[in-house]
Amino acid sequence: MSHDGLIELDAVLAIARRGSFRAAALELGLSTTALSNAIGKLERQLGVRMFNRTTRSVSLTDAGRNFVAQIGPALKDIHDAMNAARSQRETPSGTLRINTFATAAREVLAPLLLQFLHRYPRVHIDLVTEGRLVDIVADGFDLGLRSADLVPSDMIAIPVGPSRSFAVVASPAYFENNEKPRVPPDLLHHACLRIRLPNGALHRWQFEKDGQPVQIDVQGPITLDEASLSRIAVLDHLGIGYFMESDVREDIAAGRLVRVLEDWTPPLAPLCLYYPNRRNPSAAFSALISLARTFANTLPQHRLVAS
Repeated sequence: MSHDGLIELDAVLAIARRGSFRAAALELGLSTTALSNAIGKLERQLGVRMFNRTTRSVSLTDAGRNFVAQIGPALKDIHDAMNAARSQRETPSGTLRINTFATAAREVLAPLLLQFLHRYPRVHIDLVTEGRLVDIVADGFDLGLRSADLVPSDMIAIPVGPSRSFAVVASPAYFENNEKPRVPPDLLHHACLRIRLPNGALHRWQFEKDGQPVQIDVQGPITLDEASLSRIAVLDHLGIGYFMESDVREDIAAGRLVRVLEDWTPPLAPLCLYYPNRRNPSAAFSALISLARTFANTLPQHRLVAS
């Protein structure tokens, strides 16, 4: 208990409970001298005596009785809170806050986060998806999930996904009436779904081939800011859409969507779970990091290695 910084208060309650310095010292795991010194220190700080002491007996003073009556319940609450905090160091429990963006969340939710929650049912994950980059420490998050090239250099990063890429797609019905684009500038002659970024700007579609980057300011019948809405519009034959490949992978495999300009959409950096270096992590935090590292070892090797 001395490590809690509450030894003087614990000492008063133990002596009042046991009626003896020796018995109280045994209960607290202290020497009688150390216990006496703790009581003397408290009495000097408060300027009143807590106990009447003789060679044969110990009793509370009036000030001591009032003190014990008031601090007893409060000290129990403090110890309960400290024990609850310690339990999170030993058994995965409590809340982990993670900041990411929607596409990344969809990629790792089932293979990593849901597996983690099934394994540790006493943990709650608060997953916040937003397009803007945030300072996870300043904004009160335990971890972030972003592309490796967006992870701050002072963070520890664990790759948790394979290399990713963009995909340009439209429905087979759309291409029955429109010629497939062969190079990015061909998109200027197509109906394209425009993308609004979190800061309100319109996104220029990004391409690259043989080290040559190209940006296309497409035009089209609708502007959207969420991939799930864009997918609905593309499946309804409205035009060509620009997605993370993972968001339309199943549609491409099933033939519901046709991919074009694939040679202009090279691999991107993998997703990384990242966090600041920290001491005394909770059991829940340590368990998630351990599972993420195990998960990372099952992925193809990347240039970025788990720290």
